[in-house]
Amino acid sequence: MQTGPVPPGSGWPEDPATTRTPVAATAAQVRELAATAGSVGELAALESVCRACPRLVAWREQVAAEKRRSFAGQRYWGRPVPGWGADDARVLIVGLAPAAHGGNRTGRVFTGDRSGDVLFASLWRSGLAVEPTSVTAGDGQRLISARMSAAVRCAPPANKPTTGERDACAPWLAAELEQLRAGLKVIVCLGHFAWQALWPLLATAGYDVPRPRPVFGHGAEAVVSGSRDRKTGALTVIGCYHPSQQNTFTGRVTDAMLDAVFGRAAQLAGLASPRQ
Repeated sequence: MQTGPVPPGSGWPEDPATTRTPVAATAAQVRELAATAGSVGELAALESVCRACPRLVAWREQVAAEKRRSFAGQRYWGRPVPGWGADDARVLIVGLAPAAHGGNRTGRVFTGDRSGDVLFASLWRSGLAVEPTSVTAGDGQRLISARMSAAVRCAPPANKPTTGERDACAPWLAAELEQLRAGLKVIVCLGHFAWQALWPLLATAGYDVPRPRPVFGHGAEAVVSGSRDRKTGALTVIGCYHPSQQNTFTGRVTDAMLDAVFGRAAQLAGLASPRQ
């Protein structure tokens, strides 16, 4: 069984990169390459091979080599986990970072861990996903007019990226917002980290960000107006407690709470009614 990160272009399901995809090795190169992406697919490819943060590169590859015992027979992705979903999304879901044995293993954000189990079930009930589960890349799951992303694209030690790592990764999310801006209606932030990371990027993208910045909370909503010259329409940003195992086990987040947020997001985006 092979260990370590999956080489780009080697046949992993849904791998957006090839052997010729440029690799960002510094924060400056992240900014340069993110600005060159002509589509969300090209952007995902660039994200998926990034090596700009040495601590994150070392950790994600160490996890991919050592593995968790329950996944010892599986190959780990071991690379940055790019944005995933509809290219013309009306709803963007932003998390903190991939899980070490979830997205870092499967190569798809929120796929293959308990947070994802809860999240995808809610997205399915809310009419934003075609299946209630997401187990591996290439399993047939598809998001409906929605896209998933993260403030940080690599699994961080103890699930805690540094401020510098967040800032180095920010141009990827900024470029994603730029690619989606024509049709984007709603952004759901999973957790306080994602909420905080989003506001400076919205301001840079030409949105009229409220001052003071809105306070995070589950179900909190803030409407930001766009700019005609930047072709940005109004957006609604919704806060959502992260569906982490700790939050779901303690009851801080319930299925009903998630369904309320994603049902509201679907409604604001003008999408189909939730499944009954």
